[in-house]
Amino acid sequence: MAPVKAQYIETAFPDYQGNPLIEALPRRCSDEQLIEILENYPTPTTAERMLDPFDRLDYLSRLDHFIQPLPEYLHLYRAVDRTIRKGYSAKNPLSPTTQNYLHYPLDTPTKIEPITGYFRPKGCVITVIGESGAGKTTMLEQVLAPFPQIIDHSDYYTEPLHLRQVVWAKVDCPHDSSVRQLCNNILRQLDELQGFSETKLGHTIPDLLLQIEARVKSSFLGLLVIDEMQHLTARKTKGSDSLLKFLHNLVNNLGIPLLFCGNPPFDELLSKDFKTARRAESEFYLRMELLQNDELWEIFFEELWKLQWTAQVTPSSKAISDHLHHLSAGNVDMAVRIFREAQRIVIGSGAEHLNEQVLDQATAVASQATARTLNEMRHSHTAILKRPRKEAAVSQGTISPPPAFHKIPGDLTRAQHPEFAEQLQFLKDEIDLTRLVEDPNAIQQAAEQADPINELKNKDILCDDPLLQLGT
Repeated sequence: MAPVKAQYIETAFPDYQGNPLIEALPRRCSDEQLIEILENYPTPTTAERMLDPFDRLDYLSRLDHFIQPLPEYLHLYRAVDRTIRKGYSAKNPLSPTTQNYLHYPLDTPTKIEPITGYFRPKGCVITVIGESGAGKTTMLEQVLAPFPQIIDHSDYYTEPLHLRQVVWAKVDCPHDSSVRQLCNNILRQLDELQGFSETKLGHTIPDLLLQIEARVKSSFLGLLVIDEMQHLTARKTKGSDSLLKFLHNLVNNLGIPLLFCGNPPFDELLSKDFKTARRAESEFYLRMELLQNDELWEIFFEELWKLQWTAQVTPSSKAISDHLHHLSAGNVDMAVRIFREAQRIVIGSGAEHLNEQVLDQATAVASQATARTLNEMRHSHTAILKRPRKEAAVSQGTISPPPAFHKIPGDLTRAQHPEFAEQLQFLKDEIDLTRLVEDPNAIQQAAEQADPINELKNKDILCDDPLLQLGT
């Protein structure tokens, strides 16, 4: 990202006044203005829909850039803006305190206290947790985009000020929870942003920490974003503890605000230690859930459904909206993929109309590698939606709890084991049943044998005496 020249905007909050690092940040805007900044609707034109089918297929790639801001976008943007300003409030480059902070190691403070006092860090942590495909990465990119990553200062009104301000930097958590690798990632990122040659890494962790401290100070880093934090749970080693301690040192000593982003296993790690959990939610904690089939889903669906490059535009309907929600389980990434694949199926077919059957075909193609996970997400999502209403009603004594048995779909008289009913429902919702069949030719092969029945029994396909074979 190219540097921008600092333009200063006076702030109303007294603690932020006269601080060029804060006054160089973008002007705050209303929610309506912010939505216009964050949204992106690559709307098709009539001329585009009249193009050759092969050309229109290229336009489907624009769906990757579709952004429908959700309320979480606004909440996270406000938290990021607030956190960056709060961290900078203790690092005014015109203050003697900051000059002392820049030129002396934190563990060996000067004997003479600056007239404005010793440096007191004001770093804090934002944590974002969400399922894969819930839109975390997209939201993160959109929320950070309005903030210039690099700001060059030359003079602050009449006073010379030569420094390069790195507002935010983003790195990924190492797969092996290595402090050394994370230091390497941070140093490489800051070297690149400041235009320096790559730092030669120190041989020991203390050496690396001194290098990190020097680079973080000189860059006036406003926010460090660390993605893929679920990697901390990938291995049962002490690496995760060491890495978390290192990160907390950045907050507690250097005053660097952090933004953690990861999948749900990361929140389990945080909950194991109260101090870690308290620090992780010190400024803002956001858990992104799959979209329920409610007003937010309707807003998302209506904007998505407009992006049709088919020759004929298929009107939106509640039935199609409900069906796409069921197929995607409320996963916005999967919904976009299914919608894109559905258009790819019909474009050039002579009947470019989208319906529920086409969405089914698209799902089978778009989720070949994730079909089982997606199916489990549908059932998990359904269970979550149903559980609160049932428990609330029972607790209030308004209804009796249901009987503790399940029924086979289509047979309301036969009680079955719960796990059997769940598997039947799983099969009922499966889009592509053929992938679950280990040997599709088993029946045909048995028919060619002298004793087909015995052949099926030997393959454990036929069970004609369950009491004998399954009894204990």
